[in-house]
Amino acid sequence: MALHADKPATRILPPAPYAAALLGGWWLDRQVHALPLGGGAATHALGWLLIGIGLALFVWTLWTFHRHRTTVNPYRGASELCMDGPFRFSRNPIYVGDWFIFAGVALLLETGWPLVFAPLIWAMLRYGVIRHEEAHLQAKFGDEYSAYKARVRRWL
Repeated sequence: MALHADKPATRILPPAPYAAALLGGWWLDRQVHALPLGGGAATHALGWLLIGIGLALFVWTLWTFHRHRTTVNPYRGASELCMDGPFRFSRNPIYVGDWFIFAGVALLLETGWPLVFAPLIWAMLRYGVIRHEEAHLQAKFGDEYSAYKARVRRWL
């Protein structure tokens, strides 16, 4: 994999694996019905809570990108290294937020089928997106990014 300071060589649109897993899980639930996940008001409340947490994290991250005048687009190069806001806790706060939203929607659908795809989603993000983003940031920001990686975990 070539390191490019101008932009990451991202291979996958990050929301796509989540959307495919939710659609595939919903379809499997309609066909097989074998993995019910909760049900009722408590399940729906938890689902909405998780979605809310994920959306809040997404908005916080977008605001941080905006303040730093850098892009959220995974196909464009970063103009600045964000290390404050949600980036103090995770190098990938949008993807963490996506996991909250994903789990919340699975709860609202009341099926565990989407969660069966979680390892595949993780692998697709890790190798199709994150490794390319990290290579770009390393090539562009060098030691500053290395120090940041040593301080902050990739997920949480």
